[in-house]
Amino acid sequence: MSRPVIGFIGLGLMGTGFVNRLLASDYQVIGVDVAEEKRIAAKALGVEICETPAQLAERADVIATCVTKPSDLVTIVEGKDGLLSAQNMRATVLIDHSTTDIATTKRLADVLAENTNIAFVDAPVSGGPAAAEDGTLAIMAGGSDAAIATVRPVMEQLGRFTHMGPVTAGQATKLVNQTLVLTNYCVIAEALRLAEAYGVDASKIPHALATGHAGSNLLPILFERMIERDWEPRGYARQVLKDLEMLSDAAGDQQVAMPMSGQALSLFRMLVAQGHAEIDGAAVYNLLGDKD
Repeated sequence: MSRPVIGFIGLGLMGTGFVNRLLASDYQVIGVDVAEEKRIAAKALGVEICETPAQLAERADVIATCVTKPSDLVTIVEGKDGLLSAQNMRATVLIDHSTTDIATTKRLADVLAENTNIAFVDAPVSGGPAAAEDGTLAIMAGGSDAAIATVRPVMEQLGRFTHMGPVTAGQATKLVNQTLVLTNYCVIAEALRLAEAYGVDASKIPHALATGHAGSNLLPILFERMIERDWEPRGYARQVLKDLEMLSDAAGDQQVAMPMSGQALSLFRMLVAQGHAEIDGAAVYNLLGDKD
């Protein structure tokens, strides 16, 4: 059985990781991005470039998106030259790897069901660009059993793929993930600040704590960045803020109290307001002071 042609929309940091993994797994990949420099970079990797999402839908079997804002996904589906305007639709599934709010996810899934034969799978991810390229992402998915069965062989090339339930279940699970991860950015920054204040060799902390309850796969990654004051973006502070704002809205909709996430939201609002939207979220450390 021949492998499906994958159409990928959004060729930024995460998208490049996805694309590299798919190409290495012998999939044909067709790409779309609004930024010329990203299209050029993707083409150099071996991605065929389409001009519009509509053209992509006419050439690809499965479409995947990884974009920054929910409004970007709306444009991909409903905008000028969006998926709904495709003349000879080939694609049968749209997989959204972005972190998209639940209301938009549900509405776009309904729009596609009513106007096309494209099934919607919300499959946000955790792990970052390196995990995408290595095939070690955590992928949490919502969709019908049939749609999940269609995309599972592709998704299992990218990481651990878990079907959480119907459409929107993936995004709800991503909210849980972001609660744990993004508040941890702030807690890890506090822990490092304390270690440095007492003159502890902070580089040894992840090893020292690895087998105890404080150990995690995030701790060594963030400690290394924060110790080195390495703010080269693996993910942007503005994206962290966007996700925390989305999390706050979702918690409000269900009247769920989330005080720790609220504190993280305040810190990232400060970080971005100070002009640091385009650096790595680990730079939240800077808000706690620096002995250097």
